[in-house]
Amino acid sequence: MPFRDGFSHNPFKTRADLICGGLALLQPLEQYKSRGRARIRLPTTTGTGFSEQAAQVEGFARPLWFIASVQASPSHGEPSSSQARGISLESWITGLKNGTDPNSPEFWGSVGDFDQRMVEMESVAYALLIAPDAFGLADDAAAKANLITWLRSINSRDMSENNWRWFRVFVNLALTRSLGVPVDEVEQQIQHDLEILDTFYLGDGWSSDGKWGSARKQADYYSGSFAIQFAQLLYVRLAPDWDPDRTAKYKDQARQFGKEFWRYFNAEGAAIPFGRSMTYRFAMAAFWAAAALAEIELPAPLDNLGVVKGMLLRNLRWWSQKPDIFNVDGSLNIGYTYPNMYMSEDYNSPQSVYWCLKAFVVAALPQDHQFWTIDEAPFPTNSSSRPDDLALLNQPRHILCNTAEHHFLLSSGQATRSNHKGREAKYGKFAYSSAFGFSVPVGRLLEQTAPDSTLALSLDDGETWVTHWEPYDLRIGSANVGDESVPTLLSTWRPFRIFDVEIRTTLIPPVQKFPGWHLRVHEVLCTRPLSGGGLVQKLQLIDSGFSISAETSEGLCIYERPYNSSIDGERLGAGVEGWWETETSSLIISESGASGVVDLTKEPSFSSSKLVPHVDVETRGMVIKPHANTNLMIQRTLIPSIRHIVDLEGGSRWKQSGTTDSRESYSVTIVTGIFAMEKSACHLGKTLQDKWGTPPTGISTV
Repeated sequence: MPFRDGFSHNPFKTRADLICGGLALLQPLEQYKSRGRARIRLPTTTGTGFSEQAAQVEGFARPLWFIASVQASPSHGEPSSSQARGISLESWITGLKNGTDPNSPEFWGSVGDFDQRMVEMESVAYALLIAPDAFGLADDAAAKANLITWLRSINSRDMSENNWRWFRVFVNLALTRSLGVPVDEVEQQIQHDLEILDTFYLGDGWSSDGKWGSARKQADYYSGSFAIQFAQLLYVRLAPDWDPDRTAKYKDQARQFGKEFWRYFNAEGAAIPFGRSMTYRFAMAAFWAAAALAEIELPAPLDNLGVVKGMLLRNLRWWSQKPDIFNVDGSLNIGYTYPNMYMSEDYNSPQSVYWCLKAFVVAALPQDHQFWTIDEAPFPTNSSSRPDDLALLNQPRHILCNTAEHHFLLSSGQATRSNHKGREAKYGKFAYSSAFGFSVPVGRLLEQTAPDSTLALSLDDGETWVTHWEPYDLRIGSANVGDESVPTLLSTWRPFRIFDVEIRTTLIPPVQKFPGWHLRVHEVLCTRPLSGGGLVQKLQLIDSGFSISAETSEGLCIYERPYNSSIDGERLGAGVEGWWETETSSLIISESGASGVVDLTKEPSFSSSKLVPHVDVETRGMVIKPHANTNLMIQRTLIPSIRHIVDLEGGSRWKQSGTTDSRESYSVTIVTGIFAMEKSACHLGKTLQDKWGTPPTGISTV
């Protein structure tokens, strides 16, 4: 796709740069406005789980995050004023009037229970609160009355108990503060919704997107930049006197959240994709914009406003280098770094993507504000003896790893029973990477499952596969090698509902002695009836590393070449790109860097695991060629894997004690070393050769 002039390669250093970038994003929308300016419908003819009418309301409303912010603090002397590129405030005011007029053919429609229009009310309310003179319709009493009636309707409708509650809070604040509705009418509803929202709080600044429980265990970007923390910071900015005690609490939660949230970004600005709605892209960095807008003083290492400025602007610069996020007409497409419907949600219309403009609310700060005058500070570092490259975050159940070799996180403990597409992939993988992204399933076959960074199992000889999901009994442990100790994540999960298989997984992050590596230990216990028809004879397990580009630096497809059956150290040292499979390992080296796995089950230091193998296991390294476009960041990928085929008919067996029926139990422990180096870290082949050639040994867990 072509670069988007004004956004692509934008330096994103000044407020003028930010406004130029925002205008570049919005200009393509002008041609798709309806006659009455109240709706926007991009020509991409994809649908959503809600109505087309509501989808077109999205198109109008979501740009308001940027437009209203610019109007809150206009700098008319700048060349990038709101009249540039054919964008005028009057057009949006006309659309607001027609969209809320029940007699207009472009009326946005009455609001029902659990209605998508409630979501779009948030940006309308923000515009009213941040720029009331521009959007308050004070000069048109009839239009103002229509707007009040339309917004008021949210109070008589049922809505989800998740981040949506914030939308109603802001609507009611806008009604009373910007449109003159009596406080008595909205105060009770605001307090009720805030009380519900506060039940989402987990600790350490983190909230779940809804109350944490068996049906929902989600702490992702919705908890931070997309909704919860973002909304709390807007509340601090827009209604500091409404509830001083709660405002003070939200300020403190923002400080706690921010002191660890920066770890989800790397020094170049890339964020680790995790969870749903990744098509919102740079909304991932909106927390930094909201923190600056609310003038929150964050703790070290963010106690310099220049650091906060850098966190936001580096992320925008990273995205400015991704031309494939645009359609040919310059509008944003559904996808992550390229157009991709596989990873989208049922609620993603072509217009939904403009939620990303939440990252632009910092435009509401005037040109002479310290945020714009202070120098941008570099990425945070720690002066302790060990580089600040590893951190356990208890609430999201993540270990953040920002090492010289690779920026990624380990995860165990999140899940949702909501019907989000690809939910196992978006919340259930063991690792997520800012360099390699993650993959989503497009079918039930192995290549369609695209099981990167997870364990896949099959009971029907590979016809269908299930992957890691709904872990329970989460524990925090530790692993030691020499004098170094690192935290570990332990959890249990059951891949099948009708077969008695239980897997206890331990995730061990990188240690300094073995850079580029992390470990997984899977303790598998399988119990089944001794007699009866249809017994499962074999259990297949595939443990996989990070998916990686299948193309060489010269643009050649690696999978069009024959793979190598042995890994030649001299070739690695020379930086040769290709793919390798051996009995105990697999490795891919490409334009993305290096990604590989090795079976360490028989390594002496791991042979004393709690479970001793009681069955025959056939092990082989393999490279999976998943279907194209399964990865969020890379169109064509390969996945290094280890396949284990467990023979449930052969080997020794023992009867489970304490049971009345005759059942057999089989146990086996699998240890996998996961290797990854970003391209920037393995440009010297000798470095790659040395690190791949030194897999972890001598690590003990507690």
